Amino acid sequence: MCGRYAATKNPADLVKEFDAVDETDGRAREADYNVAPTKNVVTVVQRHPRDADGHVLEEEPAVRSLRVMRWGLVPFWAKDPSVGNRMINTRAETATEKPAFRKALAKRRCLVPADGWYEWRRTGKKKEPFFMTGEDLAFAGIWESWRDPKDDNADPLITFSIITTDAIGRLTDIHDRMPLLMPKDRWATWLDPDRDDVGELLTPPSEIVDTLELRPISDRVNNVRNNGPELLERVEEGQADLDTALFDLPK
Repeated sequence: MCGRYAATKNPADLVKEFDAVDETDGRAREADYNVAPTKNVVTVVQRHPRDADGHVLEEEPAVRSLRVMRWGLVPFWAKDPSVGNRMINTRAETATEKPAFRKALAKRRCLVPADGWYEWRRTGKKKEPFFMTGEDLAFAGIWESWRDPKDDNADPLITFSIITTDAIGRLTDIHDRMPLLMPKDRWATWLDPDRDDVGELLTPPSEIVDTLELRPISDRVNNVRNNGPELLERVEEGQADLDTALFDLPK
């Protein structure tokens, strides 16, 4: 976890929800019911403006904005972007220690808007998919800007990673890990670019977990090429395999 999630809100709705300005420059994807690593998705950041030369104007108020980033963190020191394929998640327990994550955690944090995320419960050899969903969900994330060392003229690649932590409450029945959910009353602190220490926010919020719906769904979600609202439809537990088999019959 987290390896797949759903994000269907358009930028106009996210602007209102997060009290942000839209800086996606028309690059935001349409509703995505099967977000997978390496996709470009909308995130929320809060940064001080820069002058014409790119210098940060720290005396100016920080601006909260929507930005498009690629899922899979590429550290600034990486030789090529393929390392991001292995850094889609960052463990909260070690984020403050590992060189790939600690500076981003201190200086470059983001929120990842989501309708919910997918997880698979293993029973013997069988894996049953669930959709964990609730109101106003946002995952805690970190981001980086990477430039190709072989091309001085290349545009920067902006990437992010989702913070994960030990599952709590009912989620432990599905999987032992979960994304770090960030409640609304913590958004401002998490995004604050002038705050370096956010260790107290790395604890999963039980108040959100208690309200989540743990919805059994079809394992059509297993195939990243499937992408539509039908992926979120509830099925009876144990019926996912049959549902997929019927759905994939030749037309």
